[in-house]
Amino acid sequence: MIEITSRDARTSTIARLGAQPIAVAAAVLIVMLVGIGSVAMWRSYSGTSPEQTRAAAIAHQLQARAAQATEQFVEKTKGLEATQEEQVDQLQLVQDQLQTARRQLAAQQAESKRLADQVAALTEAVDSLRQSFASAPSADSANSPSRHAARPHHAIRIGHRKRVKSAG
Repeated sequence: MIEITSRDARTSTIARLGAQPIAVAAAVLIVMLVGIGSVAMWRSYSGTSPEQTRAAAIAHQLQARAAQATEQFVEKTKGLEATQEEQVDQLQLVQDQLQTARRQLAAQQAESKRLADQVAALTEAVDSLRQSFASAPSADSANSPSRHAARPHHAIRIGHRKRVKSAG
């Protein structure tokens, strides 16, 4: 019979609790409030909460991403700066080459003009010699060839040479 009494005692305790549902709800509410209060006190005394920790972790991740993006930006900027410096150096080299080519062209044009002037002077000298030879046989056929006649012709040639050298 011991078993029957213990069974009756259990049943009577459960029956009593079931008979007063308001008391059970009040007890559950009190346990919940005590739990919530203890969690709130624990968070306030420890100074950190999971939300703050999560927010701090997110902020740290954002800072890391920002630092990484900034670092990439700096690297790209340095790369662009190096490329720009190379292009400036290449442009300077091309400008120097262009300047040299212009100087050479100017020198060649001056040389061409000088040579053209010399050719014109030589052409004029040849024409005057042709004219003197054309008029000389008719004048020389009347006179006998003498030394005196050869000298003026030689003097003309020397005078012409001096004129050609002075033009150059």
